[in-house]
Amino acid sequence: MKGKIPHIVQYQGSKRILASQILQYMPDSFNRLLEPFSGMAAISIATAYNNRTDAYVINDINAPLIKMLQEAIEYPQKLIDSYSEVWSEQFIYEDNHVQHYYDVREKFNNGEETPANMLYLLARCVKGAVRYGKTGKFNQSPDKRRHGTSPKTLATNVYEVSRLLNGKVKFFCHDYHDILEMAKPGDLVYMDPPYQGVTNVSDNRYFAGVPFEEFSDVLRILNRNGVDYLISYDGECGGKEYGEELSESLYCKKVLLNAGRSSQATLLGKDKTTLEALYVSESLISKGIFHNYL
Repeated sequence: MKGKIPHIVQYQGSKRILASQILQYMPDSFNRLLEPFSGMAAISIATAYNNRTDAYVINDINAPLIKMLQEAIEYPQKLIDSYSEVWSEQFIYEDNHVQHYYDVREKFNNGEETPANMLYLLARCVKGAVRYGKTGKFNQSPDKRRHGTSPKTLATNVYEVSRLLNGKVKFFCHDYHDILEMAKPGDLVYMDPPYQGVTNVSDNRYFAGVPFEEFSDVLRILNRNGVDYLISYDGECGGKEYGEELSESLYCKKVLLNAGRSSQATLLGKDKTTLEALYVSESLISKGIFHNYL
């Protein structure tokens, strides 16, 4: 299917740009796609756009994010109307529209974790980067140069995402182990776990890291159960590697995807290409459907 794959809002770490490359390593059809670390569910959206499956499990430990995605997909008009109301309020502030962002952020941190507030914070925060402090409070600053995605632009994308996924998704806000326990042969699991390591925070609802050995152990279970999976995990930029490679004992095939020029390097006046690793599970490789790529 040709055309532009919709997305709701910018989200740092999203695999939207890499989605077409990642889909090259998916079977043409399968029973169900599970995303234990969904973020903005870019891979689920791209998979639905390409008609690979009609069943999805979208999970993220960030509960307000999941509630926002669910409303976008199941009740798009409700989200659009609520977002429009929050977005329009900033113009009452006139030249002090940045203060409006801080006011919404304070409301969000004081319990008003509505889908509209979550979406507005994402639409206006710096680089679409979700950041929470040690107490679990959203603490990312606003992008002072812009007002965030307009409701009209947002509506176009939200309606399209809803059209692709409404009635096909089960939403969860669980530990990723719980989601992997649902996986069965015939399913496909796509994983983009948070940065390797452990995040020491008093409130880990949003951003707990995934310890390397723990993650490797769950992959061994998926291997034993014959579950297909793809993992975005480490990579390199300008010849420098980051992240620890998965063990060869997991029998995954590592391929490098071109993620384009590094924005950070560009700011420093350098031209470096970022390569992100994708691991293809042993069970997928054994099906022999990726001989053009592996």
